[in-house]
Amino acid sequence: MRYVELRRHTDNEGDRLTPQGAADAEMAGRGGLHPPYAAFVSTGAARATQMPGILRHAAGQDDTPVTAAPGLRSSVEDRWRDAARAAGKRADLEDIRAIDPDLVERESWLLGSALRQVVAGLPEGGRALVVGHSPTTEAAVLGLAGHLVPPLSKGEGVLLIEDGGDYRVEPLGWCPAPGIR
Repeated sequence: MRYVELRRHTDNEGDRLTPQGAADAEMAGRGGLHPPYAAFVSTGAARATQMPGILRHAAGQDDTPVTAAPGLRSSVEDRWRDAARAAGKRADLEDIRAIDPDLVERESWLLGSALRQVVAGLPEGGRALVVGHSPTTEAAVLGLAGHLVPPLSKGEGVLLIEDGGDYRVEPLGWCPAPGIR
């Protein structure tokens, strides 16, 4: 079995965590982690790299690098934003698919393939912590595991469990601070 914790980054302004976003990540590190981690992974965006840096420190694994998996970051972020905005607040992937079916189908496949590489890079019994974005994290899970994940709020996440090539997804149930649901 292999385990991947997929989390959405906390509050940001532009491509950096806000002071509150950094504080929320620190609070999450005090009670929402499941170390040891074989890997800390980011999409490569600064905001998604800051958070695993904070979390690896909280896990006592400062010597474990944060690696970038740029395939987990969409190359058409503006198209995602436009489709999500058109679908309405708290839209899930089905709502976005109704607006732009090709986007969801193609991107879920691409993002799912990148997530498959993260899973394949883990040793048996290994665990990774991946920090990314919404709705692309949800699309990666859909593309790899075929599971529709509800929209992730900032700081929220899911646990992807690989067992002999089969996947299941569980909520992490993490709510470290007021305002993060």
